[in-house]
Amino acid sequence: MSKTDIAALYENVKPKLYDSQQKELEEKFKSTDNVAEILDLCNKLLKNPEVPNAEYATCPAFTPAHKSLMCKTLSSTPGLFEKLKNAGPTAKGFTISRAIQTGVMTPHLGVGCTAGDEESWEKYKELYYPVIKGWHGFDPATQSHKSDLDPTKLVQSAEQTELFNKYVASTRVRAARNVSGYSLPAGTNDEDREKVCQLLTAAFANFEGDLAGTFYPLGTLTDAQKDMLLNNGYLFQIPKTTNLLWHAGAARSWPKSRGIFHNANHTALCWVNEEDHCRIISMAKGGNIKDVFDRFCRISAALAKSAEANGTKLMYSEKLGYLGTCPSNLGTGLRASVMVKLTKFNETEHSRKVLEKVCDKFDLQPRGSAGEHSAAVEDKFDVSNKQRIGFTEVQLVQKMIDGCTKVIQYEEALAKGTTTIAQVEAEVSV
Repeated sequence: MSKTDIAALYENVKPKLYDSQQKELEEKFKSTDNVAEILDLCNKLLKNPEVPNAEYATCPAFTPAHKSLMCKTLSSTPGLFEKLKNAGPTAKGFTISRAIQTGVMTPHLGVGCTAGDEESWEKYKELYYPVIKGWHGFDPATQSHKSDLDPTKLVQSAEQTELFNKYVASTRVRAARNVSGYSLPAGTNDEDREKVCQLLTAAFANFEGDLAGTFYPLGTLTDAQKDMLLNNGYLFQIPKTTNLLWHAGAARSWPKSRGIFHNANHTALCWVNEEDHCRIISMAKGGNIKDVFDRFCRISAALAKSAEANGTKLMYSEKLGYLGTCPSNLGTGLRASVMVKLTKFNETEHSRKVLEKVCDKFDLQPRGSAGEHSAAVEDKFDVSNKQRIGFTEVQLVQKMIDGCTKVIQYEEALAKGTTTIAQVEAEVSV
């Protein structure tokens, strides 16, 4: 490969680098004819998780490749970037430039902006509110969010539980929780990140009964621990240049002050300092959603109690609900899902499209076994609530129970031959 070849490739690499990195690479290109040295530096810059703080003098020039709601909001509101830039940083030092850098540097993202602390949600709301409205169909300017974490209000009859246990391989409920007074991962420093880790590990140490377990610091994992976490699917991914974490700034000092907690029987899991301070995951085999949600609520309550005991609280807004790093996870931030076997719905491309319509009818979203756009291995689909904000936790989980009941009933009718895919499609299209 010649320098001319590298120069051509550089045009594809350039959008992934910050200004200072571009200059460093261009200087190397000018100073040497050693192709290996140039390539080594390019790879080093691309793999460097120490993301610099982008500070844009003017609103970035977006391209047709930029798809995010952040890009659409700034492009359709002349002067908004300059107005928010002139508003200055938050008390924690988070700026509008840092809020948008993940969307600028990663054009394919749908949201394209992040928050670095509690204050940024209010300070830069003229950007965030249109993004929230576009993503959720919820308008914070006119609406408010309510929370309800009372698992006794859920209704899942014995007949429904029996039906779910027949078709559902596993159930999971997850959401983020963040500690007030500390920067969010996208805007934090080593000191705040370590304090958050200390607060959370202290909370885990006080978990009792079925919640009691072990915390594994990410930076000190033994090979055996790493294998155990990987084999169980608990180990979160190392950030890379194509995901939100990297250019949001949440990958700095990786993996320092990060870790994973799980209880003894692997039904409660907490991720520390990944995209949010804490990602709660309650899970179990089978389809007893009430049990899984009850455990989720107890974890959330235990974290809130621990935060209050340490003179703080969990981040929460009367307008936006539980606050976090990404606008896509506001409100409840909750995703309740079942891995459900739907053989008849997986027979053809058309039947899978009908499943999407059925789920949409009940405000649910079907995904493949390995997530969005993946195949349903062994006919297992991941079906979850579509909404996050504007409904309480109880309402969303109840929607999931009731909607999945209908999905399974359709599956059984298709298997018995008492209905057809065309009839199902016609019924849900009304």
